[in-house]
Amino acid sequence: MSSVDNTTVNSADVDAHDVPTEFNPSAQFQVNEGPRDIALVFIGDAYVAGYGDPKGSGWVSRVVGRTEHPDVDITAYQLGVRGDTSADVLNRWRVEGPPRWRGRSEKRLVVAVGHNDAVKFMSTARVRLNLANILDDAAASGVAAFAVGPPPTMDPELNGRLEIVVEAQADVCARRGVPYVDCYRPLNGHEQYRSDLGASGDGIHPGQAGYGLIAWLVLHGGWDRWLDLGR
Repeated sequence: MSSVDNTTVNSADVDAHDVPTEFNPSAQFQVNEGPRDIALVFIGDAYVAGYGDPKGSGWVSRVVGRTEHPDVDITAYQLGVRGDTSADVLNRWRVEGPPRWRGRSEKRLVVAVGHNDAVKFMSTARVRLNLANILDDAAASGVAAFAVGPPPTMDPELNGRLEIVVEAQADVCARRGVPYVDCYRPLNGHEQYRSDLGASGDGIHPGQAGYGLIAWLVLHGGWDRWLDLGR
């Protein structure tokens, strides 16, 4: 697959009247000794569900399909719900994650939200707090986290709000040393991605080519290093 072009995004102002935020660094996750049996939970919105891909693969299945290691047993769970905001995922992961991690030697969580935060005009501080709470609670529970940001759309106004969400998410993750894949800036203006969006029914969710590009970004965004696959 061809490489993804990068574009420049201006820093977004944060509303001074938003809810104040406080951050505590997340604990470092240690890989357990012995056989590696990973429960890999992907949770988020329609992009996690692969909505819009006529073959139903989305980016999650593509990433999982490229994640193999002879000494690692991985069970992946795809928990995407259309319309979910970061607030919805904050409530949902605490219920849906534990049954899937039960009995596994390694618990890992991939959080991919943000699009609906922008759609619903969620305040920047609330975007930050929701993601921060997910990451901090996961760390306190011995769950290693990885975050994937929302991609751009064909709507310039919505894209402007997505920029702010992405900036906030990236900062929250950076403060905690949690890997964050920015899908917005590399794909905003990317010819192949825009073409795929243009052919979609809503100008928001991509088809096969677009999801392939998102998967490429994730796989080249520190994925193997986060999973400690040593390759």
